[in-house]
Amino acid sequence: MNKVEEIKTIKKSAEVKFKEKGSLFLSKSFNISDERNTKDILNKLKKEFFDATHHCFAYRLNSGNTVNNFRYSDDGEPSGTAGIRILNAIEHFGLKNCLVVVIRYFGGTKLGAGPLGKAYYNSAINVIKSSEIVIQKPFREVTLTCAFPHLNPVHRILASYNVKILNTFYGNEVKFICLAEANKIESFKFDLIEASQNQITVSISEMLIYN
Repeated sequence: MNKVEEIKTIKKSAEVKFKEKGSLFLSKSFNISDERNTKDILNKLKKEFFDATHHCFAYRLNSGNTVNNFRYSDDGEPSGTAGIRILNAIEHFGLKNCLVVVIRYFGGTKLGAGPLGKAYYNSAINVIKSSEIVIQKPFREVTLTCAFPHLNPVHRILASYNVKILNTFYGNEVKFICLAEANKIESFKFDLIEASQNQITVSISEMLIYN
């Protein structure tokens, strides 16, 4: 398997408010996993802040360097003043799997394209600065099935690779469901098979999980 890069993202949601010439800008940051997750958050915010004038947003997903790994919306603001400026802030920090929403309550005074774009950019920058930024490693879910005599060597290998055990099932054999670092999967699998004298079943998910 090819090497999978770590990603920089936010760990917890944050919220920042500021006013500009009467308008209230409420910015929120979120860690997201996919487009469905993003749509759920946006729908919830639109219901919660139903009386706001605009719900502008941008997000960037970890789906490689494709044209579909980001999206933004001006939600009625002049083109180029909101969504793209929020996306610029996300890219400034090099974040992925990140959504930033800036909710605006219009205060009666038009800001003009330049100041308005700056307000949205600063809103996004400030909420990201208030968020906890972390580096997440790529993991894959691994299912292991082994006989009881091989438990001790299997446990040693799990510990040596810092594998996270999600669940364990005991029957005629022992079944582990765990998370292992994606970039160490091949050597991890090799060591398991060698330690058990090829008496272990290893199934590796293709889906990446960042943690």
